[in-house]
Amino acid sequence: MKRWGITIPLTGVPLAAHRELVEQLPDLGYTDAWSAETAGPDAFTPLVLASQWAPQLRLGTAIVPVYTRGPGLLAMSAATVAELAPGRFVLGIGASSPVIVKNWNAAGFEAPFARSRDTLRFLRSALAGEKVTEEYESFSVSKFRLERPADPPPSIMLAALRPGMLRLAAREADGAITNWLAASDVPKVREEIGPDTELAARIFVCPTEDKAAARGLGRMLISSYLTVPVYAAFHDWLGRGEALAPMHEAWAAGDRQKANQVIPDEVVDDLIVHGSLDSCREQVQSYVDNGLTTPIIALLPTGEDPFAQVRGLAPRS
Repeated sequence: MKRWGITIPLTGVPLAAHRELVEQLPDLGYTDAWSAETAGPDAFTPLVLASQWAPQLRLGTAIVPVYTRGPGLLAMSAATVAELAPGRFVLGIGASSPVIVKNWNAAGFEAPFARSRDTLRFLRSALAGEKVTEEYESFSVSKFRLERPADPPPSIMLAALRPGMLRLAAREADGAITNWLAASDVPKVREEIGPDTELAARIFVCPTEDKAAARGLGRMLISSYLTVPVYAAFHDWLGRGEALAPMHEAWAAGDRQKANQVIPDEVVDDLIVHGSLDSCREQVQSYVDNGLTTPIIALLPTGEDPFAQVRGLAPRS
C-alpha cells in the first residue's frame, strides 16, 4: 500500500478548524495523519479528533517522548486512541531531546537508548493487556495492568537516527521513525533496518518558489535542530559533518546569526523541500522512490492558504 501522510495540526490553524480538511484527506489520497509533541498541542488530542473526523485514516504519533509521561500513563493514552481508531493507530515513541525533557518538563535525560528500549518492551506487554511487574534497566514497574486494553493493540514504532536505535527498531518495534534527512539519505538508513521494516520520516515542505524565503526559513530550522547533539551526530553519520562544521562553530561561539548564514545552500535544499506544489510533491515522492515507506509532510508556513497547499500536495493517483 502506498502511504502518504500529513502532520496535524497545521501551523496557525485552530485545532477545531481542521475538521473540514481532515474529513477530505482520504479522498485526496492521504492515508495517514501524524502528530508531533514539542511545545504546541500534545500528541494525542489531535488524533482523537481525527479519529472521528476521518475514520479511514491511519493515525500516528511522531513522536511521544519516553521521559515526559510515566510508563503507565503512556500506555493509558495510547490505549485510549487505539480504542477510538481500532487497528489504525501507531504509537511512535522516542527519546526526544534534553531541551524538551529536562528544560521544559523537569525530567531526567539519562540513558536514552535504555529508556527507549525498556519503554518499548513495557508497552508491548501493557498494551497487550498483561499485568506488568518488571525491573527494567532504566525503571521498574509493579503490578500495572490496563483496565481497557485496546483490541487490537496499537503498533509501536521507535524514533531512530543512528545504527544502534535503528537496529533496535527493526528487531523489536513495528518500524522506525526518523526526520531531518534528505531523499539521498534514505538508502543509508534503510540499510540498517532491512527491506521489510516500515520506515517513516517527517519531511519539511515549504511550497514556495521564492528560494530566498524558503532557504531563510530552512536555515533557521536547521540551526535550531541540527545543533542538538543527537542530530549533529546523525548528520556526521550521514556525511554532512564537514559541511555543517562552520554552523556548529558559530553556534558554539554564541553567534546564531552567523550560524544561519554559513549553512550551505545545498544542505538547505537537501533537507527542506521547496518550490512549486508540483515540484514539492515530486521531491516527496523521491523519498519513497529511495526506500521510504511513509512520508509525513510537515507543512512550513508561507503566508498562503495551508488547506489549499495540503490539497495541492496530495499524491497523484
